[in-house]
Amino acid sequence: MSNSHSDTIPLHASSQSDIDEIENLINSSVQSGPATVLPARPPSPPRASIPVSSSPFIQSHIPPPPLSSSSSNQKVPSVPSAPPPPPPVGNSSSIVATGFGPPPNTLTEPVWDTVKRDLSRIVSNLKLVVFPNPYREDPGKALRDWDLWGPFFFIVFLGLTLSWSASVKKSEVFAVAFALLAAGAVILTLNVLLLGGHIIFFQSLSLLGYCLFPLDIGALICMLKDNVIVKVIVVCVTLAWSSWAAYPFMSSAVNPRRKALALYPVFLMYVSVGFLIIAID
Repeated sequence: MSNSHSDTIPLHASSQSDIDEIENLINSSVQSGPATVLPARPPSPPRASIPVSSSPFIQSHIPPPPLSSSSSNQKVPSVPSAPPPPPPVGNSSSIVATGFGPPPNTLTEPVWDTVKRDLSRIVSNLKLVVFPNPYREDPGKALRDWDLWGPFFFIVFLGLTLSWSASVKKSEVFAVAFALLAAGAVILTLNVLLLGGHIIFFQSLSLLGYCLFPLDIGALICMLKDNVIVKVIVVCVTLAWSSWAAYPFMSSAVNPRRKALALYPVFLMYVSVGFLIIAID
């Protein structure tokens, strides 16, 4: 025991005073009675919850305002619906005629349909150019759908008729007639264009070729009637007919001051063809 007391280290004076002060505080608090406990804080009132909806717009439960008598009597005008499109009738040609759809494929159509379409176009242009019609005063409407099959046929037919009428050198007669008509049509077209004419090159060729139709009829009649007097009368009539057919188109294509310069070569070519019809025996 003596050894344990000898091993004890004495407290410092300041530490002993601190311990004494703590004991005094404890004793005083015990003597004064139990400590007072503060009352708990009352709970906060509940907050209003915000409804969450999956839709972007929150449905309102406010009833709609009542309609007045004046607004209830008024009727909302009904908008008429657009009429349904007409059903397609026929083949693709009817669609193209209205301006809609792709152009018809002429590569796969039957040959007879192509021939009928070309023949109907030739007959239509022949009526517009050679025969009296209300469209002769408007050259743009007369040959709007021009073609070269008709002029080519009339030039070849006239050359064949003149070669059949000739007694010798039939091939040479055909070559001269074909070259005269083909080269003459090209030269006359260039003449109109150089004079400042407002006409398409191939349209002018088509016009001059269709105007050979009366001379074709005259050459056929002269081949059947081998009489000089009949030939002269027929050639004069058909020459006047061809000139009358070409006059409104060629004269309206150039300036009125240059009308004679455009019409004189045309008349000269038709006169040359008339002399060939009369001279060939």
